[in-house]
Amino acid sequence: MTKSPNFLIIVADDLGWSDVGAFGSEINTPNLDTLAKEGLRFTDFHTASACSPTRSMLLSGTDNHLAGLGQMAEFASRMHQWDDYPGYEGYLNWRVAALPEILKEKYDNIISGKWHLGLTKETSPSARGFEKVFSLLPGAGHHYKDYKPSDDTYKEKGDDLKKLLPSLYMSGNEFIDADKELPEDFYSSDYFTTKLEGFLNEHYSKDKDRPFFAYLPFTAPHWPLQAPRQLIEKYAGRYNQGPDALRLSRLKKQENLGLYSSIRDGPPAEVSTGDEKEWSEMREEERKFSSKTMEVYAAMVERLDWNVGRIIQYLKEKGEYDNTFVLFMSDNGAEGAILENVPLRGGKVSDIIRQRYDNSLDNLGNRNSFTWYGPRWALAATAPSRDFKSYISEGGIRCPLIVRFPPIIQNPGSISHTFTTVMDITPTVLELAGIEHPYPRYAERDVLPVRGKSWVKHLATGTSVYNEELDFTGWELFGQRAIRRGPWKAIYVPVSSAFFYLSQKLRDGRRGDSKWKLYNIKEDRAESNDLSESRPDILQELINYWTLYVSETGLIPVIEN
Repeated sequence: MTKSPNFLIIVADDLGWSDVGAFGSEINTPNLDTLAKEGLRFTDFHTASACSPTRSMLLSGTDNHLAGLGQMAEFASRMHQWDDYPGYEGYLNWRVAALPEILKEKYDNIISGKWHLGLTKETSPSARGFEKVFSLLPGAGHHYKDYKPSDDTYKEKGDDLKKLLPSLYMSGNEFIDADKELPEDFYSSDYFTTKLEGFLNEHYSKDKDRPFFAYLPFTAPHWPLQAPRQLIEKYAGRYNQGPDALRLSRLKKQENLGLYSSIRDGPPAEVSTGDEKEWSEMREEERKFSSKTMEVYAAMVERLDWNVGRIIQYLKEKGEYDNTFVLFMSDNGAEGAILENVPLRGGKVSDIIRQRYDNSLDNLGNRNSFTWYGPRWALAATAPSRDFKSYISEGGIRCPLIVRFPPIIQNPGSISHTFTTVMDITPTVLELAGIEHPYPRYAERDVLPVRGKSWVKHLATGTSVYNEELDFTGWELFGQRAIRRGPWKAIYVPVSSAFFYLSQKLRDGRRGDSKWKLYNIKEDRAESNDLSESRPDILQELINYWTLYVSETGLIPVIEN
């Protein structure tokens, strides 16, 4: 390559493993499917089990416990037991050099979408190297312009819902009043894309001699599930057979696509959601409501894909498509939360939503509705893996990844089964950009090195990214622990105290047992065959690696009751 490449990093929010057509979905995603046909799909790509830790790893190239998100941003800012510990600041800390900071001398850095790495000017995108900024700072937001009823409900309950979904936007390095400055026809995926196009127009009029680094982190399809009405209607009746039928159809398509093999990867995980009703046990109105939430979700995903297509077309018109490294990923596994269990100061979320929103069947998906789809649909999306977002098992951390970059990808349309992580994105971008990471000093401060590894050689030749004998990767969130080396993965889930977050989210009664378990992920994608007793030697090796991981990252193990 003689010309420096551009970069377009697209992140979907809580998108499931098989929610894109190229990964087994029935949802209409022609633009992402085309990216897959022209690029490379990854089946063993891993993130953190929740969004803000993943984003800290993406933009730093190192572990979330080092980068400031050792706990989810929302918990780090509200629960102060981590206040004295580096790595638990609740924002992208200053011990890391953020990717746009490193790139800014050579690249025009652009963000349009969700940040989730700091709520102040000092921790905002502008402070970390982005020059052109439109950003939602917290972890979620209404997809339409914030709905406010005309009665006194908002006055009574608005403060609590603002804690759940604060409309905290920045344009450049200034906060904006979303009520006044967002257009009435605001829809998150559309508007983020429109703002990105505007920034790119500005780039080509003023900064065209520099390449660009564009970061497009959508808030879709994160709850609340809201989408254009005509798209929701398109999926009417599509999910009337229920989530288990959807799960089986997606598994079959994954096998046909070569993404999953029951012979190679083992049988899929069993479905277990505790006291959640089976589809056959639901009343007709319950099934209609549940399937409608999935219809809205599918519409959100299709609209996200349509917006990806807008940016692709823009790049084609500028003649920059083939010189742009395009990456699409999800930030964690599908969201299976039952939000009605989450308490707020003014009462349960479900009580507040019932008073403020219209969740009647015909109104679901509109701007004045507020809903989610629950664990059963999430498990359909994460199959063949076990569990979903917030869990350290594969369903929570294995995500879809597509990379398109013709200059080095030799076999477009192929599938990579090699192990990779979200920490690898920063070193990959830096190598392609021809820029060295500044460790140990950047901007007169000490900075940490990256822990991820570049994919450049893998994209060109297919060689492994990680050495299965020497390299290890760890995860920890909500007290759940995991360590992996090669095909081996050990998991430790505490009994109860560390599950404070999940116990608020789930009704299924699942808890850990505070015992290490061992799985061969290559042969058992579902993590259903515990080998801790038959291979205690491997388990002990991984526990030793866990101890090393703790010492290297400074993570604070949760104290169990």
